[in-house]
Amino acid sequence: MKPWLKFVLAANLFALAVLVFVYPHLMVGPGKLIPGHSQLETDCFACHAPLRGVSSERCATCHKPAEIGRLTTTGQPLTKPLTSTPFHQKLTSQNCVACHSDHAGVSRYHTKGRFDHTLLQTSARSECQGCHKSPDDSLHRQISGNCSQCHTQEKWVPATFDHNKYFVLDRDHNTRCVTCHVRNDYKRYTCYGCHEHTPANIRREHVEEGIRDFDNCVECHRSADEDDIRNRPGDGRGERGDERERRKRDHDD
Repeated sequence: MKPWLKFVLAANLFALAVLVFVYPHLMVGPGKLIPGHSQLETDCFACHAPLRGVSSERCATCHKPAEIGRLTTTGQPLTKPLTSTPFHQKLTSQNCVACHSDHAGVSRYHTKGRFDHTLLQTSARSECQGCHKSPDDSLHRQISGNCSQCHTQEKWVPATFDHNKYFVLDRDHNTRCVTCHVRNDYKRYTCYGCHEHTPANIRREHVEEGIRDFDNCVECHRSADEDDIRNRPGDGRGERGDERERRKRDHDD
C-alpha cells in the first residue's frame, strides 16, 4: 500500500475516533432519550463510562435508590407516584439497566411491559397490589390479595386457574366467592352451610351408598347436578348417580 494512502486512512480513522468522543450522540447514539433525560442528549458520559457502557453507579448519582418512587432527582416529593408502594428499595440488587433502557433505538428490542419479579426480595413478591391495580370486575371486587393463587409472576393473563376444571359455577353455585371460600383463602373451600350441606347429613347420605371419603366434594361432584359424578362410567351420571336414581324409584313405588 502506498504511503500516502496509509496516511489518508490513518487520518480518517483518527478523525472518526475524535468525532466519536466529541459528538457521541451523533456518531453512535442509538436513538433519542426519554423525555426525562432529554437534557442529557448531548452529554453521553453523564451515564456512559468510556468504552465500558452504562453503569448503575452512574444512575445512582441522580437517582438515589432510597428516594426512587418517593422523591424527584431534585429532592422534591413526587406529586403522582407511579406506584402506591415504592419497590426499588426492595430489589435484591440495584441493577438499573436490567429493566431500564433510555434510548428509543434500544428499547424497541426489549420486551415492553415486563418486569423480572425475581429481582425483588422474597418478602416483596407477594405484595402485588402495591404496584398493580386490582381489576375492577365482579370477580376481583370480591378478592383482596392472594393474587398468586391464580396468577403467576411470569404472565398475568391468562390466569393459571380454571374453575370449570374443578367445579362448574352453574345454577345456585354462581354466587359470591366467600360462600365457599372462607377467610379469603382460595386454596380451600367448604360446601357446608347451604341446602342440606351439614357434616351429619352429608355423612349419612354417603355412608348409605358405601362412600367413606366425602370431605373433598369436588373430587366426585363437578356441577350443581348431584348425579353428575366425575370419572365414572355410564351415561354421564355415573354408577353412584344410577344407584341413587334406583333408590328413589324404589322409594316412590
